[in-house]
Amino acid sequence: MHYSTREEVREMLKEGALDPILGDEFRGGADEREALMAPLIDAAIADADGEIDGYLAKRYNVPLSTIPKVINKFSKDIALYNLFSRMGIKKDSDAEIYLTRYNAAVRFLTLVAEGKVSIGADEDGDPVSAAATGFTVQSSPRLFSRTSMRGL
Repeated sequence: MHYSTREEVREMLKEGALDPILGDEFRGGADEREALMAPLIDAAIADADGEIDGYLAKRYNVPLSTIPKVINKFSKDIALYNLFSRMGIKKDSDAEIYLTRYNAAVRFLTLVAEGKVSIGADEDGDPVSAAATGFTVQSSPRLFSRTSMRGL
């Protein structure tokens, strides 16, 4: 089970964005281009999911049974980075946004692995609300009350 689908990744790409990935010499039609891109997108998603699992495995059973929205988003971002990194990402190019998104995903996943951020799921990946986990407060016993202060 993948954290994102080919269609979701494809929706994030502008129409002409695929041309540099396939190469300048490609002159086929749209259907032919999609057929050539399908295995590349699938491989990019598989690589992204493997990378995500590497971070999540420290705190969760992977692959996750239910996919939190944040993991779906970062799977798409990492998959797009994987696609564009095949041809290289130059500074100040249109593709640099994919590098920025990839770096944000890695920062987030690092925080999840360190236990500083939650993906909103239990260790099996099933959704959990923050209210369901509860919280406790511990403090010292009360020193003063209305009755102990009476008569002063």
